[in-house]
Amino acid sequence: MDFLKYRSVFDIIGPVMVGPSSSHTAGAARIGKVSRMIFGEKPDSVEIDLYESFAKTYRGHGTDIALVGGLLEMNPDDPQLADSLKLAYEAGIEVLFVPKKEKAQHPNSVTMHLKKGNYKMSVTGISIGGGNIQISELDGFSISLSMGTPTFIVVHEDVRGLLAQVSSVISNDDINIGTVTMTRQKKGDSGILVLEVDDKPTDDSTKEKLRALEHVLSVTYFD
Repeated sequence: MDFLKYRSVFDIIGPVMVGPSSSHTAGAARIGKVSRMIFGEKPDSVEIDLYESFAKTYRGHGTDIALVGGLLEMNPDDPQLADSLKLAYEAGIEVLFVPKKEKAQHPNSVTMHLKKGNYKMSVTGISIGGGNIQISELDGFSISLSMGTPTFIVVHEDVRGLLAQVSSVISNDDINIGTVTMTRQKKGDSGILVLEVDDKPTDDSTKEKLRALEHVLSVTYFD
């Protein structure tokens, strides 16, 4: 075993969870929860595209209930996780699972297509083992989020000067920006701004200031 790739003993032992597999249940629940966080609200419907290993075993390993549990903002050890499909139905969320035959960049890959009214977003996540995940795409934009660094995700209209406004808000709150990724599909489309920061905010005030900016559609923060 290559112990150098693990950050702590908990990555080796595995997370506390409901279900048989850290990759297929704990990791899947976290992908679902992060997708919900990025989307910013309860979706009306979600189409879940499953690839390779996820596509073959999603029912038997509980990946389906874990993904939906995450969408309902449950943690991997939530005792209600086993009832997530029923709870989603009762909450008015339409869920469709679509096993895909094509290969993906990782065998434990899933793309969540979330929708509420005219608001849509797709999030691609990878379960890399031990309950750890990566987010590799947002709305078709290639990104790389390891979920281990304080990060702001800003979905915005494509307008000139937006990056400067966002950077100013964060800097004025004495938070240092480490890396910035800004992507869009084409000029005029909405874009996604990912800012990994060195300092954890002390409260939600920075996020609320970013949300108040004109042309900002949604803001998510996680660490």
